[in-house]
Amino acid sequence: MAEITLGQVAGLVAALGFLVLVYFSIKPLRKLSGVLDRLTESLRELTDHTLPAIDQAAQTVAEANFQVKKLDTITEAAARTSEDISAMTTLVTSTVGAPFLAARKGASRLRDAFGSDKPEDGTGTNQPDSFNTSK
Repeated sequence: MAEITLGQVAGLVAALGFLVLVYFSIKPLRKLSGVLDRLTESLRELTDHTLPAIDQAAQTVAEANFQVKKLDTITEAAARTSEDISAMTTLVTSTVGAPFLAARKGASRLRDAFGSDKPEDGTGTNQPDSFNTSK
């Protein structure tokens, strides 16, 4: 039989030690593999649920932008209508109001020209004394 040297015994002990290390490392590595598999599945589920939500949010924002554009159009139309009504009111006031103001001025000039019927006592009535109850 061949003689076994001290180096060979040391190599055999090292190999057995490595074998024991590998044997006891298998169980934690399997657990780690299971954790990574579950992590991968969770990430896949998260992605499956998140992407439709992001798509729906993008669609909602697009619809909101469309509605804001429609609202801008309505607001601009309302502003133009308000300006048109203001211009129409000014036109009607100046067209209808000018003759009334001229008639009032004329009446005032006639009253000034022919004198006032107001009594001098300051009661402000033009009625004869029998009707004047303020005295």
